[in-house]
Amino acid sequence: MIELSKKSNLLEQDPYKYRVQDVDEPNLFRDLYPYSEIPKIPFNFRKVPMNTPAEIWITDTTFRDGQQSQAPYTPKQILDIFDLLHRLSGPNGIIRQTEFFVYSKKDREALEKCMERGYKFPEITTWIRATKNDFKLVKDIGIKETGILVSCSDYHIFKKLGMTRKQAMEHYLSVVADAIEAGVNPRCHFEDITRADFFGFVVPFANALMDMGKEAGVPVKIRACDTMGYGVPYTGVAPPRSVPGIIYGLQHYSEVPSELLEWHGHNDFYKGVANAATAWLFGASAVNCSLLGIGERTGNVPLEAMVIEYASLRGTTDGMDTTAITDIARYFEKEIGYEIPPMTPFVGRHFNVTRAGIHADGLLKDEEIYNIFDTKKILNRPVAVSVSNTSGLAGIAYWINNFYDLSEDEKIDKKDDIVLKLKEWVDAEYENGRQTFISDEELVDKLNELAPGRFIIK
Repeated sequence: MIELSKKSNLLEQDPYKYRVQDVDEPNLFRDLYPYSEIPKIPFNFRKVPMNTPAEIWITDTTFRDGQQSQAPYTPKQILDIFDLLHRLSGPNGIIRQTEFFVYSKKDREALEKCMERGYKFPEITTWIRATKNDFKLVKDIGIKETGILVSCSDYHIFKKLGMTRKQAMEHYLSVVADAIEAGVNPRCHFEDITRADFFGFVVPFANALMDMGKEAGVPVKIRACDTMGYGVPYTGVAPPRSVPGIIYGLQHYSEVPSELLEWHGHNDFYKGVANAATAWLFGASAVNCSLLGIGERTGNVPLEAMVIEYASLRGTTDGMDTTAITDIARYFEKEIGYEIPPMTPFVGRHFNVTRAGIHADGLLKDEEIYNIFDTKKILNRPVAVSVSNTSGLAGIAYWINNFYDLSEDEKIDKKDDIVLKLKEWVDAEYENGRQTFISDEELVDKLNELAPGRFIIK
């Protein structure tokens, strides 16, 4: 049957409706995932079209997947972080949702405190066990949407659940039906989708969910979960590892609307951010992230990275307060005790710090030469230098100007006598065997000794 597609406005052949393939033995894709070797990336050279939605947004899993990987947050910490997420999201709700546990008294206390804020964004959702009692609990609290785990690879169906594909699908559909009956909108987490039989299980299951949602008049979301970080953003990659293929396939074969399609990735192979951006480009409206990328193993997609990616793709922040990123990072360090690797983009202590003297010389002339963007304006993080044996006169001059926040009229250059004297002291430190960088406190003390009262911290 040939019909005019409302999406492409072209004649398209009505695709075959895939049915679940109830195999006797699990398909573990051993040619791709031999386990005793590094996973393989096969190509079939089939390209799918980009289909970026009119609206894209970010969802947050800091209080769910992020919290699973470290010591639980206190209710106060959750509330503080929730406030910072709201500030970062801005009035247009680019950080659209955040998900909570509801099992413990502490979880419910934190959730209730956040609900009392009355924020429109981020909307509070939950993640629960798939039981009728839990659905009732969520409904009674006043939550509209909840995540439901529906593992879709044979690794999980056969090895973890001990079911066949048909049994798993029937079980999942009954659980989703229970959620709808309880008045809760289901968000189905397709766990381990990059090791799943896409046409033998994922597509027919997604078809059934879309049919169920249409019949009930309820939006049924699908979160495509790259649980092990196996997804690949390259064009022409064969399933099940192709991120473009997964997103295109769910839309084309299962007619999942962009607004009901979400990507959740992990960073095991350093592809978390690239895969999430690819999901946006090929049709998913939402990408699921956690603050600072905190999550299982190597972590989730860093939410702050996708904030910057959003602005890069859209040409605007759409009202997001990006300076909140720096406050979030400092909060995690000071209040939670989380140690952020210093070179982490956008949030690490040294992400915009230069140590090389030749680079510092460029910064002294024009910081745009060696800074990625105006980090002072966008992140409230002025570009900085770290003084060591490689800093040179320019590095020391730049450190003084930056640390003391000197105005254009007050700034000194590398020929200033105080710079020469401080450089002599620095050189002597390293000639005497020093191996570490010189701290700001040491430099302040030495400047006060060399030029008492000349420089005052503002």
